[in-house]
Amino acid sequence: MERIAFVTGVSRGLGAALVDTLLAQHWQVVGIGRHDAPGVASPRYRFIGHDLADPRGVPAAVGTALADAARQAPAFAALVNNAAFAGPTGVFGRLAAADIAMSLDVNLAAPAALADAFCRAFAGSSTKRRIVNVSSGAAERPIAGAGMYCVAKAGLEMLTRMLAVEHAGDGFAAITLRPGIIDTGMQTYMRSQSAEVLPSVDLFRGFHASGDLVPAATVAQKLVARLLDAPVTSGRTYSYAEL
Repeated sequence: MERIAFVTGVSRGLGAALVDTLLAQHWQVVGIGRHDAPGVASPRYRFIGHDLADPRGVPAAVGTALADAARQAPAFAALVNNAAFAGPTGVFGRLAAADIAMSLDVNLAAPAALADAFCRAFAGSSTKRRIVNVSSGAAERPIAGAGMYCVAKAGLEMLTRMLAVEHAGDGFAAITLRPGIIDTGMQTYMRSQSAEVLPSVDLFRGFHASGDLVPAATVAQKLVARLLDAPVTSGRTYSYAEL
């Protein structure tokens, strides 16, 4: 095995496009999430069904697959933490505690648990390793009504920096990608909200009206070429404009 990538959130959007792109470039791919990537029939692909709203179950769900991959000593192993949950929308003071917890579980706790499992499985390995955490400009820009998403993405970017510090100099790199405005179901969901629930809804409607949305396949191809197939600076946040 030369290259293997573990990718979360493969049922649609950027995750599904990443599966297609990686397989076309002869990677082994393991998809992780509640639902499988649509229409994939390749001997180099397998799917692990796990709801990332349950980060405590991550080690049991993916540990065996990671250990099996590490034993095969691939030249390159990657984890792409792509899965995300846009909700809950609403300003603080109107949110449900359960929705707050779910946002942090999917958008932050699960990526941290996956990164931990990935680092554990490949500890002491000569395999070149890379973690790509898919973030958002929302990590540094407060968006009224999308506060939990902003908070979780800010935490995800700190996860990248912590991984880079703790695993410096051993063939490992962790990076963040802010992939820009992708034409996905998340954008559809955000612009469908009312202004009462999402005071910044006009921002998302404006992205669509002005034609700023980028196809997921375009982002996936650039991500693989620039952040997996090329050298990167560990700990750094990359923007779509740099791809």
